[in-house]
Amino acid sequence: MDVKKVVSEMTLEEKASLCSGADFWHTKAVERLGVPRMMVADGPHGLRKQDQSADHLGINASIKAVCFPTAAGLACSFDRDLLFRVGEALGKECQAEGVGVLLGPAANIKRSPLCGRNFEYFSEDPYLSGELAAAHIRGVQSRKVGTSLKHYAVNNQETRRMSVDARVDERTLREIYLASFEGAVKEGKPWTVMCSYNRVNGVYASENERLLTDILRGEWGFDGCTVTDWGACNDHVAGVAAGLDLQMPFGGAHNDEALVRAVREGRIEEAVVDRAAERILTVVNRYLEGRDRTAVFDRAGHHKLARAVARECMVLLKNEGDLLPLSASRRVAFIGPFVKHPRYQGGGSSHINASEETGAMEAASEYADVIYAQGCCGREDRTDKELLSRAVNAAQAAETAVLFVGLPDAFESEGYDRKHMRLPECQTQLIREVLRVQKRVVVVLHNGAPVEMPWADEVPAILEAYLGGQAVGGAVADLLFGKASPCGKLAETFPLHMEDNPSHLNFPGDGDRVEYREGIYVGYRYYDKRSVKVLFPFGHGLSYTTFAYDNLRLDKERMKDTETLTASVEVTNTGRVAAKEIVQFYVAPAHEGISRPVKELRGFAKIHLEPGETKTLSVQLPPRAFAYYETAISDWYVEPGAYDVLAAASSTDVRQRARVQIESTRRLPVRVHENTTFGDAMKIPGAQEILRPLADALTAVMGGGDSKALGESTQQMVDAMLRDMPLRALVSFAGDAAGANVLHDIVRALREAEDRAQA
Repeated sequence: MDVKKVVSEMTLEEKASLCSGADFWHTKAVERLGVPRMMVADGPHGLRKQDQSADHLGINASIKAVCFPTAAGLACSFDRDLLFRVGEALGKECQAEGVGVLLGPAANIKRSPLCGRNFEYFSEDPYLSGELAAAHIRGVQSRKVGTSLKHYAVNNQETRRMSVDARVDERTLREIYLASFEGAVKEGKPWTVMCSYNRVNGVYASENERLLTDILRGEWGFDGCTVTDWGACNDHVAGVAAGLDLQMPFGGAHNDEALVRAVREGRIEEAVVDRAAERILTVVNRYLEGRDRTAVFDRAGHHKLARAVARECMVLLKNEGDLLPLSASRRVAFIGPFVKHPRYQGGGSSHINASEETGAMEAASEYADVIYAQGCCGREDRTDKELLSRAVNAAQAAETAVLFVGLPDAFESEGYDRKHMRLPECQTQLIREVLRVQKRVVVVLHNGAPVEMPWADEVPAILEAYLGGQAVGGAVADLLFGKASPCGKLAETFPLHMEDNPSHLNFPGDGDRVEYREGIYVGYRYYDKRSVKVLFPFGHGLSYTTFAYDNLRLDKERMKDTETLTASVEVTNTGRVAAKEIVQFYVAPAHEGISRPVKELRGFAKIHLEPGETKTLSVQLPPRAFAYYETAISDWYVEPGAYDVLAAASSTDVRQRARVQIESTRRLPVRVHENTTFGDAMKIPGAQEILRPLADALTAVMGGGDSKALGESTQQMVDAMLRDMPLRALVSFAGDAAGANVLHDIVRALREAEDRAQA
């Protein structure tokens, strides 16, 4: 299809009609010109294709497809290749079912553990989220099927999600909430980007020109199609004018008519509608050119893949006394509501009609004879004394009790947020009662977000399975019995209590307004800065072996802010089991400057090591790895000074540290005036010579005319006062020693020095 030619032959009405869907799941066709409609379908961790009685909330049945682990689990793999493979499998399923765009992945930041949709989001860290989203996108699109990166932007809660106004400062917006999307757009190049329901700083995302056009296209180079979340359109004409291309689903003929009327009345140029139509048809054409009508997908094969993927994602949080892995010769009891029928996905638009389901009880038969007891009700918070009694008896009769607990469907879902971080009370009671008769206890968690664990100190082993997809039971059994070693690490912090979370006082906001007052201090950035004790830190995850880190090396000791740094570290498997390790590289400013997190994730790699084997890992740290967003220049800026590069097993387990000194090739504008502080003025090249006479005069005045008379402590006081003193006050304190008209002369000289530095 020659997209430009086709659009040039369309009537205004036809072009306007393309800018909204034909129904819930299809773009409009223009039969006169041979333009077919295209189907889109929900994702992101499985294909949810509906043909009839279509809805977008998971109410009606969809085709049988394979449910992979949700993003909360996938992120714990820290594995770009794994995310690509999952995306590739989903792309194959889309090709087989004639789907042109899969709606996902979702790259929103986990601001609060209470967000009901956190199971669909990757991480609290924007770098990790962006890297994994990009890999997922590349995988799907390798099969000539598009993706829709969502929900752009600052969509971090379900409460009043269609009307809430997220108020966030520019630096926080750039460093945390947009950075996750930026990495995915630049590296993944999605065919489409889906805007969120909410307002961002007063403007609906669906008509936010700054987000949709200035940043997404102008700064990041996005060349695809923008689409609303289903029902997110506030004003169709305003949206198209701002850079929105496609409204979904069909919003009624009046929207198409309103767009035509706006053009005819001169309120919007026809070229704007042409542009939107071209973008939509470009995506349709990409799909048509890559369409494989012979495609089929292997559900059984993808189910096996889902099991292998889930193994890579689960996180061994605790394993005292090497309780795990279990021995097949020991008598084991599997207890809990999720033993036979695990909870493996969330509720809402991503809910997959799974092709099959493997529970832990079924999978355990490959390894051992297992005693089973349900323990409590799985779908509601109600204690059944008979079930509880049987569970206690089973635990007492076994050598080890494995408890399968977590959050029921009703506790977390799209559409509403959680009210607390607790497990159902009946499950907590079950854990307590089992611990009363059995000390060898393993807890396996099925949940989409962090939970409080008041029993954590008493339980020797905890395995976080998250919502691990339809093969989760098989993956859990594989890890429990040692077929593989756990190798996932947490992509989010587990706080001890909900009240410890930095967003606690400002979530979900008041009415239709939520203030992001914690700023850039989200997740581990906050817990590190405040030295807050957590239950399990970001990046934490154990293995059935141990690893040693040695010889962290940087390829430069000094560098300019335009250069890329290479960091390398040796990792050795010091145990007796072959396993994988995730090495995290953080950057930590080691100089005084603007307020910044203690450290930030800037690289990661995952490697497989045989017992005794050593490998060297390397990562590239570009200038952006050392930068923060400076609002004074509306750009990223690297402060000059020392930076530590950390090789770590988690955000709190730093194994190696090396330092680099960075020279900045650009200077922040000061634009000196009478109230500029002495310390800020001294940052200007040449300022020391200009200000020395004034500083000496002030020192002399404070020393009674003799600068040498100042003691060491007094000199420190003077230095501190000088640093933060405005130039006008400096002159005033110096008095006659400063001379007449000195303030005017100093300001002029400093401005001239600043101009020379900027030239």
